[in-house]
Amino acid sequence: MSHFFAYIARMRFINRWALMRNSYTENIQEHSHQVAVLAHALAVIRNEYFGGEIDPGAVAAAALYHDAAEILTGDLPTPIKYCNPAIRDAYRQVESAATERLLDMLPKKLRSTYEELLRPVDADVEELVRAADKLSAHIKCLEELKAGNSEFKKAAEQTAAALDQMDLPELSYFREHFLDSLHLTLDELE
Repeated sequence: MSHFFAYIARMRFINRWALMRNSYTENIQEHSHQVAVLAHALAVIRNEYFGGEIDPGAVAAAALYHDAAEILTGDLPTPIKYCNPAIRDAYRQVESAATERLLDMLPKKLRSTYEELLRPVDADVEELVRAADKLSAHIKCLEELKAGNSEFKKAAEQTAAALDQMDLPELSYFREHFLDSLHLTLDELE
């Protein structure tokens, strides 16, 4: 019996932003869905506006699984994960071991398919998933600020700066054409 999907289903129990006071909680299942939607959009924008030839479905699928290792490791807050190179490198090893454990739960015939999702080798897929992941974090920060939670002010500035540094035309396009509407109320969207 394989427990892979039973573990994947537990993504909804791993909360993000553990060191921050949140106006609403976000778990890694919700986050992964949003990252998949954003990554898919970035891939489509790249293809339609910037001459890309990437499979948006492959990007979205990789995004759905991008935090799967956190089922076993938990969500280590960014300030801790990246506070120094030793912790960053050690955590990468822990994540790699967790990913391997998840893959070991699959029947051999399915392993290669899911390994491509859990460990994408296509640099373009990784780039878009990473951009969508950071964009999702930025959106969370902006939503918290909109709710009056100033605790996310610095994180919003840091995520915006990280997005600027990525220098991806599809990311700039998304931010210019779609990001502002995410701040509107339902009535304002009408």
